[in-house]
Amino acid sequence: MSIKSAISSAVTSRLFSEAALARRRASAERARVASGAPHKVEYFHGAADPYAHLVAQVLGEFVSRYDIVLQPWLCSPPPDWAAPDRERLIAYAREDAARLARRAGLEFADPGHQPSADRIAKADAQFAASLERGTFVADAAAIGAALWGGAAFSNSAATAPPAPHYRAGDARRAKLGHYLNAMFYYGGEWYWGLDRLHFLESRLASLGARKSGPAAAAIFPPPNCPSSQAQVRSSSGGAVDFFLSFRSPYTYLAAERVKALAEHHGAELRLRFVLPMVMRGMQVPRSKSFYITSDTAREAWRLGVPFGRICDPVGRPVERGYSVLPWAIARGHGYAYCHAFMRAVWSQGVDAGEQSGLRRIVENAGLPWSEARSLIGNDDWRAEAEVNRQEMFGLGLWGVPSFRCRDVAVWGQDRLWAIEDALAKG
Repeated sequence: MSIKSAISSAVTSRLFSEAALARRRASAERARVASGAPHKVEYFHGAADPYAHLVAQVLGEFVSRYDIVLQPWLCSPPPDWAAPDRERLIAYAREDAARLARRAGLEFADPGHQPSADRIAKADAQFAASLERGTFVADAAAIGAALWGGAAFSNSAATAPPAPHYRAGDARRAKLGHYLNAMFYYGGEWYWGLDRLHFLESRLASLGARKSGPAAAAIFPPPNCPSSQAQVRSSSGGAVDFFLSFRSPYTYLAAERVKALAEHHGAELRLRFVLPMVMRGMQVPRSKSFYITSDTAREAWRLGVPFGRICDPVGRPVERGYSVLPWAIARGHGYAYCHAFMRAVWSQGVDAGEQSGLRRIVENAGLPWSEARSLIGNDDWRAEAEVNRQEMFGLGLWGVPSFRCRDVAVWGQDRLWAIEDALAKG
């Protein structure tokens, strides 16, 4: 391994370790106590963001559970660099939010289109007024329901100019280093929507901020898949398409679970590798990269997946890895090779751009290096990667990990439960 790679791996290992997170949290808590400040949670709301509408429906319960001061902000949609395929992202967000609402017992139905600009403007004016009155928590869900449900807005509802609130919210979000809506911020850490709210709840509870009363399950506990390992394996058959990238830490988090899920249901797991976004010309600024890695680390600890000693495989290492992958798949070792590669670069600090690093990966997958090394550097895999990308885009998806089972196609390791549901239906 090069000196640069070794230093980078050592730095990330310290920066994204559980001990480092614990130190940062302890430092934030000491500062809060010293200043005499309450537990202040900031929430960033997007009027036409369906995930934010789901959050609005649980804000009341969240505030009632914890001794916190909630500061809501009104924010614009993410910038272009954070939404590289905006129309596909918007359409998928509605579909996914409807799926998530059913799972969480909330209200949202995908109308098949975004609300009109006029309706969004009316909702904005009501959100702004609720911020000025200090009634956002009580009002937000009803305003969102009217916006998304197509109901007439009340002519008697108070309104206020939203532009100053957007400027303030956008500035605050940017200063704190984020870009999405439906985000919570507390003590130097970000939490996205329903899917990460349980982390924030756990942190607040650990600080003694939970109000009196019996401990309760998280507002939306994270579903783990497969959820029925103790049962006899079903014979639903079929196939699960696993769209993956060696440069995606979330793909690494999903790998073992999607394999176990397919095996549990007797389904074929098909590996559909694509080029990483950044190698397809998309921007990944430092703030986004840091958030993704931090979020992956939290999820990895929760799932018991080793993570943190990172040697980023972007560029040549990914290409070298992909040049061997079709051969590994043909030999029946495709999954073993994929997992060995991702485990090496995301948890063991292995430089896959070096011959010794890739050899270690190949042999850990149970494959002969004597055959693999002659394949390194070929471009035969590129056509297959492009076919996979086009098929993924045709499903309305644009990033990895993504999954398809029958007529269900989802993006993100957080949605494996949807694939489990599809397999269970048979």
